[in-house]
Amino acid sequence: MIALSAEEIAVLVGGRTAGDPTATVTAPAVVDSRHVTPGSLFVALPGEHVDGHAYAAAAVAAGAAVVLAAREVLDDDGAALPCVVVDDVTTALGDLARAVLGRLRRAAELKVVAVTGSVGKTTTKDLLAQVLSGTGPTVWPEKSFNNEIGLPLTVLRADERTRFLVLEMGASGMGHITYLTGIAAPDVAAVLVIGSAHLGEFGGVEAIARAKAEIVAGLVPGGTAVLNADDARVSAMAADAPGPVVLFGEDPRAAVRAADVSVDELGRARFRLVTADGEADVRLELVGEHHVTNALAAAAASLAVGLPLGDVAERLSAATALSPHRMQVTERPDGVTVIDDSYNANPDSMRAALKALAVRARGRRSIAVLGEMLELGEDSIRAHDEIGRLAVRLDVSRLVVVGEGARPLHLGALQEGSWGEETCLLPDVETAERWLAEELRPGDVVLVKSSHGAGLWRLGELLTGDDEPAAERRAGERADADVPHGGSAG
Repeated sequence: MIALSAEEIAVLVGGRTAGDPTATVTAPAVVDSRHVTPGSLFVALPGEHVDGHAYAAAAVAAGAAVVLAAREVLDDDGAALPCVVVDDVTTALGDLARAVLGRLRRAAELKVVAVTGSVGKTTTKDLLAQVLSGTGPTVWPEKSFNNEIGLPLTVLRADERTRFLVLEMGASGMGHITYLTGIAAPDVAAVLVIGSAHLGEFGGVEAIARAKAEIVAGLVPGGTAVLNADDARVSAMAADAPGPVVLFGEDPRAAVRAADVSVDELGRARFRLVTADGEADVRLELVGEHHVTNALAAAAASLAVGLPLGDVAERLSAATALSPHRMQVTERPDGVTVIDDSYNANPDSMRAALKALAVRARGRRSIAVLGEMLELGEDSIRAHDEIGRLAVRLDVSRLVVVGEGARPLHLGALQEGSWGEETCLLPDVETAERWLAEELRPGDVVLVKSSHGAGLWRLGELLTGDDEPAAERRAGERADADVPHGGSAG
């Protein structure tokens, strides 16, 4: 973050200072007191159960220079800590990010590249980060920092050296992305796929498409829209673009296209990257053919900001999964392969993950541990039933369905074929853990997947030995308003 005094921050966000107005922020903004570094801005977010203001003194003691707060905060002696007091902390956080980004754009050559879509946002921003960072200093979101808290936090990590700022923009309602582009209008905006994520909240796929199209309308004047030619709802967003449109996909109309797509024995895709300026081979390290779409989006966006084709292809081929619980493959010492894709789930990503499991497990026993897909509204029973039937058609060896909310998935599998012991319904994560401990044997390939709220990320961590802090997990959740230790939704 650029250096700003409490007094300067107060002017930018329309607040007032308390304590020392000359106290100066020189490090990124944080919403978790455990992540404070010397010079941080501690953002004291209020929550329904936990109030970040309660951790302000600890944050300052740990080195935070200034607190952004809804009220004055005091030290143990009753003296005011250096803070900027505002009416609404979340709004002020966005205002500060907008102002800082404006200064950076005026002072330096900085490009904002943003990504949205029903599936693949986080993987695509991770690919973009690895491609762009080879050209110049790049800032990108931690985990899925993609909402009204996470996005400003990412923006505020940029400084005068930053050349590329990669942002992920999520939405669970109309106007959410418009708010985010109002903070950070993209120079390049990529839209991946319109699917059924948050279907219950939006009320229909067409409404989801309109919400995602807000990122195109929110581009800077003359900004470039990077759109999926293989999704008619996405390619139709070209009508909203204020500048050039670049189509990507396998469709012949695409300016950035994948040809000769194949998948190796480990489930990794390879393809010929075809553009108007030439062709190059790409061999992804990521598991799952569906990552071709993510890679094409990252390629198209990178080319749009001026990177050479050869560099893009080379860096895509070297890129790995940066964010946990997203097709994260772990080869355990006991010979079991775990594919942890438990961060979130909807019908589209469930189908992609099951197909990746089927490829990865050729000649081995495959076990799909699946939980409920949330926010599907009236389509929930049908969607779960279809996934259960797909597991049978893909010849998954064992289907383990966790939680009563996912029962239709189990029933769909039973009704699709002559399955008996091949599928089981277990009540909770703890029971599933015990089942796996008894049943897993060397050579098995296990997929773990559900919506985040269904909790199978805990099983993913148990199977892989990864213990991600709870505050980090919540940083990407739109629905979670609580802020333990200042930890945010994101």
